[in-house]
Amino acid sequence: MTFKAVLCGCGAMAKGWLKAIASHPPLAGKITIVGLVDVNVQAATALAQEFGLSHALVGTDLTDMLARTDADMVFDVVVPSARFNVVSTALKAGCHVLSEKPMANTLQEGKALIQLAAESGRTHAIVQNRRFIKGVRRMRRFVESGAIGDLTAIHCDFFLAPHFGGFRDEMEHVLLLDMAIHTFDAARFVASRVPQSAYCVERNPRGSWYAHGASANAIFEFSDDVVFTYRGSWCAEGRSTSWESEWRLVGSKGMLLWDGGDVFEATVAGDETGFMRGYKTVNVYENEDPQETDGHASVIGGFIAAIEGRSKPETIASDNINSLAMVFAAIESALTGKRIAISA
Repeated sequence: MTFKAVLCGCGAMAKGWLKAIASHPPLAGKITIVGLVDVNVQAATALAQEFGLSHALVGTDLTDMLARTDADMVFDVVVPSARFNVVSTALKAGCHVLSEKPMANTLQEGKALIQLAAESGRTHAIVQNRRFIKGVRRMRRFVESGAIGDLTAIHCDFFLAPHFGGFRDEMEHVLLLDMAIHTFDAARFVASRVPQSAYCVERNPRGSWYAHGASANAIFEFSDDVVFTYRGSWCAEGRSTSWESEWRLVGSKGMLLWDGGDVFEATVAGDETGFMRGYKTVNVYENEDPQETDGHASVIGGFIAAIEGRSKPETIASDNINSLAMVFAAIESALTGKRIAISA
């Protein structure tokens, strides 16, 4: 089975999607890009030329493009403010939709899109590509193994200083909305728990080149008394962390540390008695499924497989709204100074 896809939004992020498809023959054999849509037609034309999509139509109007191409699905890579209109248009036209994150600009819009997908009988999923990497999958499996006992806490540090330019420089709550959702979603996946409340302090530090909210410190309460803390900044010049954050998972019997790159360190309590017990190292084996650790390609492949089998993709909107709810609870807490209950 092959699918006709329209790509909506032809900026830099769209290249990652197209590279993932082009570099994976199983995906390239199932997906034909039949149209590219962008408010800047020159950007769409340039992207078509760069990826050899000479057969694809180029335009500025999604409704018109869907009518002209009879597409099966829409790849939504537009800026967040345009997401609701793009996704709702595609779903109403009978297309499945795979969207960039965040899935919506508000929780209410997210709920409306979930309802629309249900009514249309189409799949709407989100590209949470950073949960589809080896480190995140390995943490999840290690927690499930019980090696460190019952999970009690997750702590993440994220400190970088990217100078993007463009829409991010003007966004409100830029770190929480545009980047922290990756870490929030990964923490929810690793913990396999339900987020219940949030308390957050958000700042735009001196020296920030962003308009608003370049740093945030948040505490989340998950079900089963699991606590997740996040310390992050997008204007932290100096020694940086990985883009995947630095992680410390605390269990009832030990800890797992991941530097966001290649280094894992797991330790559990030793057999000694007394005030300070020793600890011993535990191996963190590579046991990931290669199909689950290829970023964009894994997400797109899961999306296609779900449509073919009429099953639910891992990042379906009806589940991913829980990650979005974490973001908006953190924002509400930062604005009000209060602990906010989370309900998606």
